[in-house]
Amino acid sequence: MTGPLIVQSDRTVLLEVAHPQAEDARHDLSVFAELERAPEHVHTYRITRLGLWNARAAGHTADDMLGTLEKYSKFPVPQSVTVDVAETVARYGRIVIERDGETLVLRGTDDAVLREVTRVKKIGELLGIRRSDTVWELLPWARGEIKQQLVKLGWPAEDHAGYTPGTPHAIELDQTDWQLRGYQQQAIDEFFSGGSGVVVLPCGAGKTLVGAGAMAAAGTTTLILVTNTVSARQWRDELLKRTSLTEDEIGEYSGSVKEVKPVTIATYQILTARRAGKYTHLSLLDALDWGLVVYDEVHLLPAPVFKLTAELQARRRLGLTATLVREDGREGDVFSLIGPKRFDAPWKEIEAQGYISPASCFEVRVDLPQQDRLEYAAAPDDERYRLAATAPAKLDVVKHLVERHEGEQILVIGQYLDQLDQLAEVLDAPTLTGATPIDERERLFQAFRSGEIKVLVVSKVANFSVDLPEATVAVQVSGSFGSRQEEAQRLGRLLRPKKSGLPASFYTLVSRDTVDQDFAQNRQRFLAEQGYSYTILDSPVLAA
Repeated sequence: MTGPLIVQSDRTVLLEVAHPQAEDARHDLSVFAELERAPEHVHTYRITRLGLWNARAAGHTADDMLGTLEKYSKFPVPQSVTVDVAETVARYGRIVIERDGETLVLRGTDDAVLREVTRVKKIGELLGIRRSDTVWELLPWARGEIKQQLVKLGWPAEDHAGYTPGTPHAIELDQTDWQLRGYQQQAIDEFFSGGSGVVVLPCGAGKTLVGAGAMAAAGTTTLILVTNTVSARQWRDELLKRTSLTEDEIGEYSGSVKEVKPVTIATYQILTARRAGKYTHLSLLDALDWGLVVYDEVHLLPAPVFKLTAELQARRRLGLTATLVREDGREGDVFSLIGPKRFDAPWKEIEAQGYISPASCFEVRVDLPQQDRLEYAAAPDDERYRLAATAPAKLDVVKHLVERHEGEQILVIGQYLDQLDQLAEVLDAPTLTGATPIDERERLFQAFRSGEIKVLVVSKVANFSVDLPEATVAVQVSGSFGSRQEEAQRLGRLLRPKKSGLPASFYTLVSRDTVDQDFAQNRQRFLAEQGYSYTILDSPVLAA
């Protein structure tokens, strides 16, 4: 055995980065294991229950996963890991939710397992009449909640109870001058074969087209939930361009417009808006007999929407995302309420097919002047990140990077508004933040797309669901602490193939020897799992 992996009995897997088979091993391992640490030479993965169940739901067997470990392992795979993987995967589907006429039932393929879980108080509260040793009736409203509880107990249910077809509404793809790509069609097919669930595709790989294809295949009224109004309007424009839908058939339901039409695009914010302690727009969920609910950027799903989604289990649900990573640890709720991962295309695989741009990632380490170092050292813990992230020393480095890439379309991205105002002044560039009116945002984005604006300073409002295809450079000056999902989304702004043919360059500015540098290491974990590596640059060298 001479492979790049060392499989350890605590379910961690070490990957030797320099090994000739490292990329192949990384590709196969990421199907069911999560990257934990990614220093220069050895990366550490962990095999988790949720990772194994997601892989099983996507069609991978325990033998497939163990085969990956055995194929690439340098030493024999510990027997405890072999047993654990096989037994964990076998837990998936031992309990099944079915429909018997109008009644939901919980069926166990193993009566001992069913007896074990039904004795749990939180499960018992969701059950009706016991029909036999292997069948219990389920309370009509409890389909979502029982799936959440069963995942927490370690017995994820397979949901075969079916879905309401919704009100029929014909939708056709207009593929006159384009075609669904192979992986997009495969994602749609895998979604429908599983019923509901999540499709994971890199930013820029056409998740909206997967959504449109699913809508055409379903042929029903559709509710689309998105992150913000700009995203809602991009979805509308794309559907008008790519499908038979007309403006009269697409409604926007947001802070400024309240339209309900056969295809309605609503923001998460409006769905979670409360007045006098009550959700004021819940009627939208039943305004029409929706046959399909699409969750865009499902990794950003606000916590209240999980509760609302628990009540939508009879409607087919499609989650779209570039990463299943959630910083709040609620991946299990996405799994149980939206559905398991049905399709996942690795970023580098899509890049190799020419559908997203190659990208180079750089971490630029900036030295703080002595006075700033002293201020940082004396600051309380909750102030240190802000001081490090907004260090004035970063301004000159940004200016040098913009000059280095003169003529390219450049995004400068940050977290702190005062820092963004300083950058806009130094670069003589417009600023776009959450306070920018929607119409002005759309105007600035369009001016950037057309090349009229070459440099745009943006806050986190541009992290997701913003189509800026000709952006080739992003300079990240500050972010949301150690957020892996934000790092992925920000790189994703650059990944659409360019008419210019230029590759993408992603720079992260980090204050050396501070918590800014510590957070940067965590932020980079997801992209490292996708095969991206960061080149460390020294700011004085850069300035030279």
